[in-house]
Amino acid sequence: MADASITTKVTDASFETDVVNASEPVVVDFWAEWCGPCRMIAPSLEEIGKEMQGKVKIVKLNVDENPGVAGKYGIRSIPTLMIFKGGKNVATKIGAGPKSELSRWISAAV
Repeated sequence: MADASITTKVTDASFETDVVNASEPVVVDFWAEWCGPCRMIAPSLEEIGKEMQGKVKIVKLNVDENPGVAGKYGIRSIPTLMIFKGGKNVATKIGAGPKSELSRWISAAV
């Protein structure tokens, strides 16, 4: 299972450690397997993660498998992207968009 993915999968159990307690800013991609727009933005987020490596960490949380965190943050639509800095949500974006838009949004928040 060695893929070259730069994005990390997080769960309800690992969210506190991987996101809230992270030293660097973290972009959380709330997604699900059945969500077409979620799958559409995944390659863009992977590329942005590589381009911004060391500045930001990008993680994915499957809302079907991890309803606790999704419920805690009021995720009602996917894809939803949230940026966490210092353990706090500092920016939220709902819906898909082109890579250039996602990159600008992430850069502005981190």
